[in-house]
Amino acid sequence: MSPTSLWELARSRAALTPDALLAVDAGGDRVTFAQFRDRAERLAAGLAARGLGRGDVVSWQLPNRISTMVLAAALSRLGAVQNPLVTMLREREVGFITRQAGTRLLIVAASFRGFDHLAMARAVAADVPGLEVAELSDVAALSDVAALSDTDAAAGLPPDPANESGQQAAVRWLLYTSGTTSAPKGARHTDGALLAASSTFSDALAVTAGDRVAVLAPIAHIGGLAHLLTALRCGSSLVTAELFDPASTPDLLAAHGVTIVGSGVPFIRAYLARQAAAPDVRLFPRARVFLCGGSPRPASLHAEVRDTLGGVGVVSGYGMTECPYVCWGRADDADPDHASTEGPPGVGAEVIVVRPDGSRADPGESGEIRVRGPQLMLGYVDAALDAEAFDADGFFRTGDLGFVDERSYLTVTGRLKEVIIRNMENISAREVAEPLAVHPGVADVAVLGVPDPVTGERVCAVVVPADATAPPTLSQLCEHLLAGGLNKRKLPERLEIVEALPRNAMGKVTLPDLRRRIGV
Repeated sequence: MSPTSLWELARSRAALTPDALLAVDAGGDRVTFAQFRDRAERLAAGLAARGLGRGDVVSWQLPNRISTMVLAAALSRLGAVQNPLVTMLREREVGFITRQAGTRLLIVAASFRGFDHLAMARAVAADVPGLEVAELSDVAALSDVAALSDTDAAAGLPPDPANESGQQAAVRWLLYTSGTTSAPKGARHTDGALLAASSTFSDALAVTAGDRVAVLAPIAHIGGLAHLLTALRCGSSLVTAELFDPASTPDLLAAHGVTIVGSGVPFIRAYLARQAAAPDVRLFPRARVFLCGGSPRPASLHAEVRDTLGGVGVVSGYGMTECPYVCWGRADDADPDHASTEGPPGVGAEVIVVRPDGSRADPGESGEIRVRGPQLMLGYVDAALDAEAFDADGFFRTGDLGFVDERSYLTVTGRLKEVIIRNMENISAREVAEPLAVHPGVADVAVLGVPDPVTGERVCAVVVPADATAPPTLSQLCEHLLAGGLNKRKLPERLEIVEALPRNAMGKVTLPDLRRRIGV
């Protein structure tokens, strides 16, 4: 029988390659597949002794550590419903999520990045009926209690959930959206959905036991969880860090010989800068691909990465919390595909493009992207949101704009909510932002529409300058855009200079925060 959960993957992989390395983290913790299985089993026994069991909702807000991965596997062993929370969430969001999810236990690190998560969790628990709080080190100590028992570490554990009929279809994950444009929404996922997402990634990139994968996406996010599932599926190894430090993280990844390097434009820019500082020695000599999902990228980035960092260059994928890893590019795709597309759908997944009237667009014709497949959520925790989220055929309305070609390769061109309407003409924010991103005076950029009493909206460029002492001017940026072929009717009319763009855990700009920052 094929593995049907994170725990089943962990147990199967430990039997196949027990002494191979599963993961190493920046704190120096290392774990083999057999050690991972054993640590998870012991922790599951300790949690069961505490009274946790199948169906209990457990929220956890933890940084990227091996102990976090162990906790996820232990909860999977119990058949609990897991609600991972990225560490950037604070009391308002955590309170909203735990109340809506019906969380029984919230597990946090005592503190992280100077923030007292334990104090926050206790404040949340004071307002959420029935919510208990535990600090990670106290939870980890339950493993020691289980280990000291005279009985087997698995004593007292319930039957393995994968061995019961129908359990693989049960909701086992509540994954909340990043909330870039609205309040977080909880996606109800099965183990099968997450396994399908992992399969799309591992198949597209032909992941093997010889690969070492950089895991910089939060393990509490679908991106990080998918990497863990892929390692357990394929026998590959993970290199992870709690924080991304442009000065030290590239060297950490290099020291461990990463072959699949992720993931996102801000990280890749840091790798390029680190390589430029030592051009005679390749930073990642074993690199096969550089991952670039989660945020828009300029088409020129692929060639720059290929020529500077090596491997095949950039390989990108497409998905969202509600339907993760729908598409992934393949390592053997042609350069134009790497530069601009998100690859084809994975096995069983479907991607269609819909015109404004609801009819399906032809290949190459732009419209709204809609998706469905085995990785699609069952629905939202708030079921009232489902009617608007799905169309009559069960496709999820992504809100993204793009097109598919005759081969079903997807190209994303923007967001419906990021279309700027000026003088009744639609302007894609992405169409303006991507060429600005390669201006030498621009380190980071976002483009959005701001109210205008005459034209309805005007285009505003928000720029993090490469040199804070000499930021680019609006006229310089407009000249750059015109030279690149942008229609003059789409030029920005307002420029805001900021020290940094507000981004969520996956590197996407959070528009509400950005609008507040510039006062619109």
